[in-house]
Amino acid sequence: MDKAKLVLQQMVDNGVQPDVVTWNSFMYSFCKHGKSKEAAEFFDSMTTKGLKPDIVAYSTLLHGYATEGCLADMINLFNTMEDNGIVANCNVFNILIDAYAKRGMMHEAMLIFTEMQEQRVSPDVCTYATVIAALCRMGRLADAMDKLNEMIAMGLQPNKVVYHSLIQGFCTHGDLVKAKALVSEMMNKGIPRPNIVFFSSVINSLCKEGRVTDAHDIFDLAINIGERPDVITFYSLIDGYCLAGKMDKAFGVLDAMVSAGIEPNVVTYNTLVDGYSRNGRIDDGLTLFREMTRNKIKPTTATYGAILHGLFRAGRTSSAKKMFNEMIESGTTVDIPIYAIILGGLCRNNCVDEAIILFVKLGAMNVKLDVGIFNTMINAVYTVKGREEAKDLFAAISANWLVPNASSYGVMITNLLREGLVEEADNMFSSMDKSGCAPSSRLLNIIRMLLEKGEISKAGNYMSKVDGKNISLEASTTSLMLSLFSREGKYREQIKLLPAKYQFFDGSSHS
Repeated sequence: MDKAKLVLQQMVDNGVQPDVVTWNSFMYSFCKHGKSKEAAEFFDSMTTKGLKPDIVAYSTLLHGYATEGCLADMINLFNTMEDNGIVANCNVFNILIDAYAKRGMMHEAMLIFTEMQEQRVSPDVCTYATVIAALCRMGRLADAMDKLNEMIAMGLQPNKVVYHSLIQGFCTHGDLVKAKALVSEMMNKGIPRPNIVFFSSVINSLCKEGRVTDAHDIFDLAINIGERPDVITFYSLIDGYCLAGKMDKAFGVLDAMVSAGIEPNVVTYNTLVDGYSRNGRIDDGLTLFREMTRNKIKPTTATYGAILHGLFRAGRTSSAKKMFNEMIESGTTVDIPIYAIILGGLCRNNCVDEAIILFVKLGAMNVKLDVGIFNTMINAVYTVKGREEAKDLFAAISANWLVPNASSYGVMITNLLREGLVEEADNMFSSMDKSGCAPSSRLLNIIRMLLEKGEISKAGNYMSKVDGKNISLEASTTSLMLSLFSREGKYREQIKLLPAKYQFFDGSSHS
């Protein structure tokens, strides 16, 4: 962009006065690169050079502002057009409507739409497509259909973009009969129907929202109108069922995929294996794992990770260790998340000594472990080796160029409180505060432990730390406080030690 300014200066130095077209070209380049402020400087320079910005100059800068979300600058510029004798055309109005509509500001978009008609500027297909798409995104399908009928009445023929917005809207909001009718309508007009890529996108979005049954209905609709699902369509549906924990349904889609002559890829298998693992069906996951190798699909790091997680979760430590050895022998990459699964699994299954041996070995190999692994090991070491070794490990986080997070401090504080070392826990919390580390929801466990130990003043101190941190007391802590501080509660007299906002627990407002 500096080069552009230099070229312009050279033109002036050589006695060549840039015309409006040249200025517009420079402005277009600035706006294209997200530099609408610089484009605005060029725009202002035109008037000082005695040149009058034309409709192209205005459109270029308006589009630049709109793209960057500078809506106040955009509307201010639009309002100067009439004063400068420039009549806004359909393209200018489309830029404004699109800018507001894309941000869900439909009230503002429709005001511009109305102003457009008042100025006797006829909306085109692009105008209606923008408005209809925005209304569909907002679920205002009746309004969207009104706009469709309005544009047809004006003699404008809806294009593919208009129909796609409406069909996606009706699919997303569950009216498949209307969606199918719109597909037929567009085909009757000679407009190609939506393809499987379109339907796969809708299916994937619904699955991510947890609406897998609706997604399956769209899947059936696509087949019904003659589209052939591809690997992405099947994968999206399998992933949706796995996320919903409906593993039998997910496996049914896999069967349908194979019957349709589409070979599942490694990503599809990984999704199913992970689904089985997370839903406590590790034997089914192992069966699928063996099927992969029979079908000459090489398991990846993610595949092994899902199996290892499932085995450790089921308490099958011996099988998990064998699987880890198998992974190493197969030459599959062992990354940090895999080590986290192994170390966490060993610790949870009372194999802390083995976890410590592996942890030390990884350190000797200069494997760059993350802070999450350190947190796991601090908790395990504290339990087995004691406080001092856990403190050394906590100090090792910084020595390894890592930064302790809220969980690091939380692990230490929780363990110190379990030992009854309230002052040390308090000092650790002060260190966390000084480091600028924001407390996490783990702080709630600490508050509960202090309340149970009768350390009301300390609990009150920690509760004051919760304020303003977007952490709310959950039901179990609230229930505990009610029992401790109600009229019959054992610590009723000490309620004044809590922050004022929590002192309603004393039941004084109740009859």
